[in-house]
Amino acid sequence: MEPVKTDIRAITAESLQKLIMDNGWPRYRYDQVAEWIWKKQKTAFSEIKNIPKDLREFLALHFEFLPVLIDKIQTSKDGTIKSRMKLHDDHLVESVLIPVVKDNRYTVCVSSQVGCSLSCSFCATGQMKRMRNLTAAEIYDQIVLVNEQALSSYNHRLTNIVYMGMGEPLLNYNNVLRSVELISSEQGLGMSPKRITVSTVGIAKMIRKLADDQVKFNLALSLHAADDAKRSSIMPINDQNNLESLMEAISYFHTSTKNRISFEYIAFDNFNDSIEDARNLVNLCRKFPVRVNIIEYNTISGVEFEKSKVDRLDTFAKYLRDRGVTVTIRKSRGKDIDAACGQLANQG
Repeated sequence: MEPVKTDIRAITAESLQKLIMDNGWPRYRYDQVAEWIWKKQKTAFSEIKNIPKDLREFLALHFEFLPVLIDKIQTSKDGTIKSRMKLHDDHLVESVLIPVVKDNRYTVCVSSQVGCSLSCSFCATGQMKRMRNLTAAEIYDQIVLVNEQALSSYNHRLTNIVYMGMGEPLLNYNNVLRSVELISSEQGLGMSPKRITVSTVGIAKMIRKLADDQVKFNLALSLHAADDAKRSSIMPINDQNNLESLMEAISYFHTSTKNRISFEYIAFDNFNDSIEDARNLVNLCRKFPVRVNIIEYNTISGVEFEKSKVDRLDTFAKYLRDRGVTVTIRKSRGKDIDAACGQLANQG
């Protein structure tokens, strides 16, 4: 009977190093294996060329690779590329390459869970059930695969990573942090954590944990309403994590890390785009340095919201800017292939 194999990319570096050394190979053999797995992104032991045959056979006997595969690709008329990724257990997630060629910025939006449990009323992913968390390797594979797309389509490597795809990253805390560690490590992709942003709907105790763990990446809060009644009506998580508790947690995060903070704010017509809404948002922005990204709402089947009218949105943004708030109005990318903010639901 063959031994049950373990995903080699799911065990800790310390465990793999100890196993290799306990079985008679020197420590540097671990470094060689790790380099081929993470930096060179190999997913078969036969491809690891600079280790002894007996070590390759030992690893192949005890371990396996569970790589992510691209199942379907859609390209938007604006150049955005959405990829449906198949996991080893046939679950599907989506990743999006967002090229802004004029700014030399190539961003990947990655998923951290299969589905989502938080049921935000304006989000297609929130209408799905959460099936499971992604492993650090599955998050890492998304970035590797989309980086290959960026190179082949635009002759440019990824410049930015945002954890804004399917799922809530802070409900998959350990795997998300491990994936960031791998992405930013010289033994991995070597990307600066300052080019990585993790987005959360707002879980106060986990934001505090990020601060205590002294993470180096940027934090984005999916705010979408600046008073508790409105926010709770569209984001049930706000009932347990109200704005006061979130602002205290983010203030603690900023004081501890000095990392960049942004508020993501989808503008809904006649819901959260009034001057009163803007006034409430200004009050939140005075608590710590923060930038506001106002996002165009993207239509989702079965949801009654409409995007804010241009004149209301301009008036809203002007009110913020006149009071010293840094504001960017983001036009949606990839709407025609359901790749825009809030649209990811494996529908492609």
